Formats: sequence, structure tokens, C-alpha cells
Amino acid sequence: MIDMKILITGYKGFIGSNLFKKLSENHEVIGFDWGDEFPDICGFDWVIHLGAISATTESDVEKIMKCNYDFSVELFDACFDCQVNLQYASSAQLYGLGTNFKEDAPPDPRSPYAWTKYLFERYVKQNEPPHTTVQGFRYFNVYGPGEEQKGNQASPFTKFRKQKEERGYIEVFAPAGKYKRDFIHVNDVVDYHIKFFNVKENGIWNIGSGETRSFLDIAKEIGGEIREIPVPDNIRPFYQEWTCADMTKTRQTLSKYK
Repeated sequence: MIDMKILITGYKGFIGSNLFKKLSENHEVIGFDWGDEFPDICGFDWVIHLGAISATTESDVEKIMKCNYDFSVELFDACFDCQVNLQYASSAQLYGLGTNFKEDAPPDPRSPYAWTKYLFERYVKQNEPPHTTVQGFRYFNVYGPGEEQKGNQASPFTKFRKQKEERGYIEVFAPAGKYKRDFIHVNDVVDYHIKFFNVKENGIWNIGSGETRSFLDIAKEIGGEIREIPVPDNIRPFYQEWTCADMTKTRQTLSKYK
């Protein structure tokens, strides 16, 4: 039985392709990606907006603003006019170099990518629709099948395995063990999207594991020679040493809609 009609932007991407595959089991799912003809969204139950330039190293501000902010605003406005529910991808990059990872912590965007996410969150909050649901998810470090297409932006799980296969050794930023992240499997991200279909609230929620793991630990798990390298100058100003999602709000919200 087909329950809902859902549009996914960025459905060919890492998270989008996994979400498209899972949702297609029970729903009518339409995918949109760059270059496709954009469908009329009136009549959809949900739009899941994942389409974006996801490279945190992108330095072309005009390009990333057009793709990540301007298009998102147009999509939000269309959902508003057609009264279509919206889920959209935000990012833990909004927390910057801080150690407070609660959703109400002061934002500290350090890169053009993070700024586009922050600006769209702010636009949504200022224009919150009265009759539909709008949910923003701050993804932490997502990993799993399909992320190979992300290249140098892939998680260390994929990047380190590729380095070992191609070079015979793994490169970890120095000092080894300093850099830690909250890693969440893409299947868990997909599950959160599905669970939030039942949530009749607008807002921002963290999507992470609530735990941290060091890059060095992952490298040791893969095995082989490990070499330390310095953090590149182009990412040093915004490179987070440590992230850990505070999942309190996410869990409390979902517990109300079981």
C-alpha cells in the first residue's frame, strides 16, 4: 500500500540515495537532482530537501549561496504556498569550534557552507508556516554505503580504507588522537527521517549518535601503517576538533509521538 507521496531533492547523493531506496518500499517517491525538470510540488505530502553543495571547503560564496540558500528559500516558499510538509538537511557545522552541541546554543558558522545552512535555518524560523510542518535536521558525521561518491569529503571509514588500498598507509591529522567526531550510520539517519513523519512540530533537531570516536581509533581498526600530517591551511580556521550531538531534544520529541 502506498501511504504518501514524497519528493526528495538530491536523491542521487549519499544520504538521498539511501533515503530514496528505503522510502520507495512503502511510498510513492519522486527524485529531483541538479539538471532535472523540477516537478510541481503541490500534491506531495512531504518534500525532503537534501540537494546542496555539501563540500565544507567550497570557497565560491556566490555559487554556494545560489545552490544552498537561494534554491532552499524558493523551495520553502513553494511548500508554504502549496501547504506541503518539509524536512531539510542542516549541519553540525553551525556549532563551529564550540563544545556546546545543544540546538539552542549560539551558532558559530565558520565556512561559507555553514553560513548557508545557518541563514536558511533563520529564514525558516522567521517565516514558519501555520498549517504545515517544517523540520530541520543538523546532521553530524554520516557514514555508510554510497559515500564513496563524496571523494575527499567522505568519512574516515571510507577515506582511510581507500588510502590503505591505494597508498599502503593511512594519513591522520596530527596530533593523532586529538580529533574526534560524532559518527552516525546513514541507515540511522534514514530511520530518523521516517520517525519524524509522525512529529507534528516545527523546529531544529540534532541527528547524531550522541557518542564520539577518534580518527586514530578508526585508523587502528582498519589496520596498517599510520602517518601523521598537519591540518591543511585551507580548513584550519573552521576544522572542528571534537563534536558530540546532544540528542536530548531529539529523543524527547520522538518519545511524545510513539
